[in-house]
Amino acid sequence: MHYGNWHGWGLIVGLILFVIPLWKILTKAGFHGAWALLALIPVINIIALWIFAFSDWPKERRSA
Repeated sequence: MHYGNWHGWGLIVGLILFVIPLWKILTKAGFHGAWALLALIPVINIIALWIFAFSDWPKERRSA
């Protein structure tokens, strides 16, 4: 099967719809936005999600 150029477009759409908003959320939480790139790596993305969910966020540490 040949799907043409859809693979390239899928990556671009994925970046726009997922990584860019995640970058913005992480920045607002006090993390460096580049951590959002971990979302593109299978298994690592799940581990990173759990780490972010249960760690102290930098914004929370500053306001305390």
